[in-house]
Amino acid sequence: MIRHLLRRERAENEKAEGASPELRTALRWLDPPAGPWSVEKSYGYCEAYARSHGETFPVASRFVPSELRPHLMALYAFARSADDFADEPEYEGRRQEALDRWEDHLRSAAHGEATHPVFVALSDTIERRDLPVPALEDLLDAYRMDLEVKRYGSFGALRGYTSKSAEPVGRLILALFGYRQMELVRYADDISTALQLTNFWQDLSADIARDRFYVPAEDLHYFRVSEAELRALRPTDGTRALLRYEVARTRALFEKGRPLLSELDNDLKLELALIWLIGMAILDKIEDADHDVFTRRLTIGKRDKALVLARAAKRWASHLDLSRLRHLWP
Repeated sequence: MIRHLLRRERAENEKAEGASPELRTALRWLDPPAGPWSVEKSYGYCEAYARSHGETFPVASRFVPSELRPHLMALYAFARSADDFADEPEYEGRRQEALDRWEDHLRSAAHGEATHPVFVALSDTIERRDLPVPALEDLLDAYRMDLEVKRYGSFGALRGYTSKSAEPVGRLILALFGYRQMELVRYADDISTALQLTNFWQDLSADIARDRFYVPAEDLHYFRVSEAELRALRPTDGTRALLRYEVARTRALFEKGRPLLSELDNDLKLELALIWLIGMAILDKIEDADHDVFTRRLTIGKRDKALVLARAAKRWASHLDLSRLRHLWP
């Protein structure tokens, strides 16, 4: 049923592309097929959305308790959709409109009046898992910042951005699993920021193509690297030194947040340990490439996955069931 609805949605959007600008109003994911949407069908829609997006980090993997997977899917569909609105070419010219409509949907969901399937599911998740709505609002603020802010003068300013774009994700996942202790939240903030920084360095070329520079200006100045040098998309002694520093700072944040892993029960520990290890593995890849993130995008392959499992065995052998880890990557 959900696949049929999504095929119908794609057909409607393709038809709209040939229409006049006045009639070309439907946008993928923002404008789903007409309802009514039951809670069950809405969670199915969120799952279909999640599976349509390939991700480096596992989404709702088999390690997550089955009763929580639909809620994690709803969170992912909400956040990733908004990210697409801010980034993907198909939303060009309508990004602000899309984010404004997403905010209206969130407001309706918080009051139990949702009609969009993502928010019908999210409203149920907010109620059942007592999720903090301000964290969801912070994510939308971050995507709006992406439309307006293209440069960050200092690392402190960049952390101001990640406090809205990354930290709410970790806090929402902790809340989803019932963890609300502030000490754990602080660890999660560091890991969440480290993961986003890792993505920044991994996707530096793509962000530069969008005229977004997440490398702080103060770091460019210190290492005597100009924006023009970065735009050339060629590794130099300066860019290598700069990326070496950024990778080291990101590793430090991963390490600051690592105590969180020993504080969690197995319901979340397995998932988070894998995410932590994959983030560190991407940093390893950047170092192994001599900090050349320009000539190709560095990704996790089969050999890297085997190394992640080996590191899991070394660091958490007494806590993790490695036979379950192996099932993630058959």
